[in-house]
Amino acid sequence: MSLEKQDVQKIAHLARLSLSDQDAEEYQHSLSSVLDLVEQMQSVDTDGVEPLSNPLEATQRLREDVVTEQDRREAFLSNAPQTESGLFLVPQVID
Repeated sequence: MSLEKQDVQKIAHLARLSLSDQDAEEYQHSLSSVLDLVEQMQSVDTDGVEPLSNPLEATQRLREDVVTEQDRREAFLSNAPQTESGLFLVPQVID
């Protein structure tokens, strides 16, 4: 799929970009090649191919989910000006 110079200028206008005629010609060729590549990729038959999260079929090593820190909730709440039922009380912001 190839773009015309007018198409590039319209895209630039919609994007609120100022574009000279020389730049429009350069972008015309660049954008046309990108659209050609997309068209080429869409023509590939991918039926029966499962999507991959990683092309190397690698799995991420995960650590065990264990607690590594002490519960310091009371220490944090002791610094607050106002608390109630284990929660911080703050002034109302929205009426």
